[in-house]
Amino acid sequence: MTSQKNTQTMKPATAAKKLGVYLEATPAEFREGPVSRGELDALQADPPEWLRELRAKGPHPRPVVAAKLGVSISGLARGGVTEALTTEQIDALKAENPEWLQAERATQAEVRKENTRLKEKRRAEARGDAA
Repeated sequence: MTSQKNTQTMKPATAAKKLGVYLEATPAEFREGPVSRGELDALQADPPEWLRELRAKGPHPRPVVAAKLGVSISGLARGGVTEALTTEQIDALKAENPEWLQAERATQAEVRKENTRLKEKRRAEARGDAA
C-alpha cells in the first residue's frame, strides 16, 4: 500500500502570523487561498519585495507593535491602540512617550524581572533537589 503525502496547508491568517505581518496589508493573492508549508518556507527563506517592505515599514500586527514599543498586547489595548501601526507611527509614539506608554513599559519591566526571579528560583530548587 502506498501512502499519498498530503501537502500541509494553512489559512492565510496563520501564515501572516508566522511571517509577522498584518494580513490586511498583504497582496490579494496571498489572502485569497491556503498557503502550503513549502510556500511559507520559501517566503521565509527568500522574502519577496512586498514582504520585506511590510516587515520594514508596516503596518504591523499588534504583537509586533507591542514588541517594538516594549509593552504587552494588553498594554496596547489599555493605551487605546487597537489598530495596526506603521513603523513611522510607532517611532512617533516612542518620541512622544505618553504617560500610558511609560506606565506600560514599567509594568512590562516588572513582569520580566519577576519572570527572571521565578526562573532562577526554579533553577536553584532543581540544583538543590539533584544534590
